[in-house]
Amino acid sequence: MASYKVIIAGCGNMANVWADYALTREDTTIVGLVDIFSEAAESFAERKQLQCPIFTDISEAIEATGANLVLDITIPASHYSIASTAMKLGCNVLAEKPLAETIDQCTELVSMAGKYGKTHAIMQNRRFDPRIRSLRKLITDNTIGNVGFASADFFIGAHFGGFRDAMESPLLLDMAIHTFDQARMILGADPVSVYCHEFNPYGSWYKGNAMALCIFEMSDGSVFDYRGSWCAEGAPTSWEASWRIIGDKGTAIWDGHGTPYADIIKPESHEGKFMNEFDRVIGEEIIMPLTFHQGCLEDMFIALSENRKPETDSSDNIYSMAMVMAAVESSRLGQKVDIQRFLKKG
Repeated sequence: MASYKVIIAGCGNMANVWADYALTREDTTIVGLVDIFSEAAESFAERKQLQCPIFTDISEAIEATGANLVLDITIPASHYSIASTAMKLGCNVLAEKPLAETIDQCTELVSMAGKYGKTHAIMQNRRFDPRIRSLRKLITDNTIGNVGFASADFFIGAHFGGFRDAMESPLLLDMAIHTFDQARMILGADPVSVYCHEFNPYGSWYKGNAMALCIFEMSDGSVFDYRGSWCAEGAPTSWEASWRIIGDKGTAIWDGHGTPYADIIKPESHEGKFMNEFDRVIGEEIIMPLTFHQGCLEDMFIALSENRKPETDSSDNIYSMAMVMAAVESSRLGQKVDIQRFLKKG
């Protein structure tokens, strides 16, 4: 008998990745599909050759199937209602980002997961990129010493069409969560404060602000600088951003495409020289059996089986969400925002 009786909520394109992973597991059975458009669920069931009932209401689906796990791949506006309902009815929840639409909803969902003793984890697929793990290892191995500064540049000209073009803060609210979460993972630090200037540059095809400059003070004493644009035509960065991390022994670089490396001060360098000489250290190749979305899902399921919190548990992910929400608030106010106070307001 399967350990995990799964309901998939939201049968759009992204659900394919989640369903394909679930179908590889012998301990998992998809027992129901939920979508406000029943025809979307019917089409999804046909494509995946699923013989399970279809619902338009998550409560009805859980009660009818006896599900114990909900995979939430709905639109962001539904994440709070899906997760809160599912946890109240005894289900663990694994969900697409973002955790929720507001910081109030985020803090309430984290509280509910603790209250009901349920796992609530969020998809942060970039944490399971071997190259990002390699960059992090250059930091954790003390290759560049104590980190004082990190920067990430994200410049992409993305012509999505649809809802993103009409959003007030399309870059910060829909994309920056990935880079901010990467920064927390790479540095092993949480945000303390942020100053953000958000704007919509000439030539943008977005209604809202498609560019942002953010300065975060981090809990390890370092500063993280983010420069991003979703309307930058030409010379695009990687979707994983371009990184520079400076320590007191050297600098780590990752262009978001190849292997990260570090230039570190040569041992024979001595005080009094105008500029030091450096040795180059190539980042270690990290082998991961599953990567990106599947790697994150694998960690979530293993955590469930081991009765521990997954790496992307909502109690951790809320700090990445706070970076997003506080950046938007900082831009609105035109001043630095204390993120701990911001979280307590939620």
